Amino acid sequence: MSPRIKQFFCACLLLLGVLSGAANAEGIKIRSAELERVDNDWLLNASFQIELTPGLEDAVQKGVVLYFQTEFELTRARWYWFEEKTVLTQRQTRLSYQPLTQQYRISSEGFSFSEKTIAEALQAVGSIGGWRVIDNIQIDPGKSYAAAFRMTLDLSKLPKPFQVNALNNKDWNITSDWVRFPFLPNGPNLIKR
Repeated sequence: MSPRIKQFFCACLLLLGVLSGAANAEGIKIRSAELERVDNDWLLNASFQIELTPGLEDAVQKGVVLYFQTEFELTRARWYWFEEKTVLTQRQTRLSYQPLTQQYRISSEGFSFSEKTIAEALQAVGSIGGWRVIDNIQIDPGKSYAAAFRMTLDLSKLPKPFQVNALNNKDWNITSDWVRFPFLPNGPNLIKR
């Protein structure tokens, strides 16, 4: 094999590595999480890193509102039947761009505020603090459970033309992996990442 062909193959492999690294940078990834007990409730504090694709970022700046959904579920294994879903709760966060003020607006659970840059807005969307996910009356202290949560872009809330585009374009389908961990009502519940 000639040196020129080897150089060409090396350059192609390097380019492929760079492109695949850039593709993996987009999406939603968990940074940290903690499940803490406060009085009779269990609160989830979590931080997600959200990276939008260029197409999604452009859509937001052109007025498309994005809805991010965070899901939490608590299940208990049963030997005689399917898992029992003890808790299933969802939370939605809305991200929009206001062209007159040139600010990004974030709304969640009746609370809204603005950020100047898309990076600050995405950091705010990915920060969850004090979300009540479990009430003590929903669980049996003597049993063990499995907890899981994730964040995803809710494609069903997009305008209809964008929903069709999202079905055909994987760049619009961003989600985090499920974070799963054992949950003991009377034990330590640290989420390790």
